[in-house]
Amino acid sequence: MSYKEITTIEEWNSAFEGSDSRPVVVFKHSTTCPVSANAFSEFNQYLNDKPSEDVDYLLVKVIESRPVSNQIAEDTSVKHESPQILYIDKKAKVWTASHWSVTKAHITAVLD
Repeated sequence: MSYKEITTIEEWNSAFEGSDSRPVVVFKHSTTCPVSANAFSEFNQYLNDKPSEDVDYLLVKVIESRPVSNQIAEDTSVKHESPQILYIDKKAKVWTASHWSVTKAHITAVLD
């Protein structure tokens, strides 16, 4: 399983609207942060093992796609942090974690 990187607000709006019928997991990644690099590794470990197939996985690079990151924070009412992971179902935040709490084990416990 893999993720799709989104870089435009239009792509985010489509994914957010689509969460009415299929949940999404959004990983917000800072490409300059060592903590984010660790969380990104954990996210990829989850995806490379036995990820839930009932979810769409999205990546947002928060520096390169700041407007998208800000829109996600606004639409979900979840204060921006990075690294950060959000599980969204029917346009509602179901779960979120940030920093060192973004682990393969934590993601697995929530999604599987």
